[in-house]
Formats: sequence, C-alpha cells, structure tokens
Amino acid sequence: MELTVTLIIIIISGIISYRAFTDVNLVQKLKHDPYREANHGEYYRFITSGFIHGGWAHLIINMYVLYEFGTIVESIFNNIFGPIMGKVYFLILYFGTLIISDIPTHLKHKSNPGYASIGASGAVSGILFAYVLFSPWSWLGLMFFIPIPAIVFAVLYLVYSSWAVNNTQSRIDHSAHFMGAVAGVIITIILFPQIIDIFLTEIMNFQSPR
Repeated sequence: MELTVTLIIIIISGIISYRAFTDVNLVQKLKHDPYREANHGEYYRFITSGFIHGGWAHLIINMYVLYEFGTIVESIFNNIFGPIMGKVYFLILYFGTLIISDIPTHLKHKSNPGYASIGASGAVSGILFAYVLFSPWSWLGLMFFIPIPAIVFAVLYLVYSSWAVNNTQSRIDHSAHFMGAVAGVIITIILFPQIIDIFLTEIMNFQSPR
C-alpha cells in the first residue's frame, strides 16, 4: 500500500485520537475552543482540533470517508500538478478547509467559555466536495448504503447542514460541515480554475451515475 498524504493524515489522526480517548488533558489542549482562541490567542486549535475525535464511531466514520475520497482527490491532484505540488496542494485543501470550517463557531462562541468542538468533519467535507466537482455523477452511498448521485448528495448535504445549524440541539457542529464543504469547493477552484469548465461539462453531459 502506497503511503499517501491521505494515509499519513489518517494514521496521525488515529494515533492522537486514540491517546485523547483516555487523556482528558490532551483533549483540553487540542480542542476547538473559541473562547480561548479569542482571549488567549490559541489559534493553533483550529488545526489541532481536527486530530481528535469523540469516540471510535466518530473517528472511524471520518477516517473512512477521508480514505475513500481523499485518496482519489490526492491522486487527481498528483496527475494535474505533479507528484510534489499535487501533495502540497492537497495539504492546502485539507488544512485550509479544516481552518475555515471552524470560523463560524469561533465567531459565534468566542465569548462563550462553555463551548468546544472536536473532529475533522469540516476538512473531510471539503475533500468530499472537491471530489464531487471532479465527478458529479458518480455514485455515493447515502448513509453508507443508499446509492445516490454525488451532485444530488452534495445539494442535500448543504441543505440539511444549513437547516440543522439553527434547528437542532445536537452536539454536532453542522456549521463546520457546511462551511467545510463550501471551502472545499472554493479552494479547489482557486487551485485549479479549470475545474469550473470540467464540472459544468460533466453536469451538462449527463450519463447514468457510475
């Protein structure tokens, strides 16, 4: 198995998350904490929070989705930009979406010492949406088993995440999901503007999802 950037991120995330499962102090140091970021300048948390998760299910789901789509997007980037810059741009995409996805909750909760969040869901959403740009008519598994075209999944994902921000009381940071997805699209377009034409051509040349 090739040691890709995607796999390295997964390995590091797995190791740190596993340690954090039983180390409360580590979670306190790494979690996304808007109050401490704004009042103590601990902006490193925008990145470190993406390497810890709330349990095995949270970790496995995020890393599974990252592996499935990150491997493909990284390969596409390598083909477009070359083996070195492809990896560099993939890292920019991943960490760019990770950082941007935390901005809404940072702004909303920077005066709230009781709020915190963890997980790589924002960055994973960005990678998934980058994949959708390249292959909008491919099949995705909704809830892991219901087949649905990628572009349809993307629209439903954005609609639900937007709705859930103000209409659910769960601990899930839906705004990070939404912003991460949007950031993934924007960063991909900035890195590779030609994707707009590719995406529109794919959309217009509809075929059965593949």
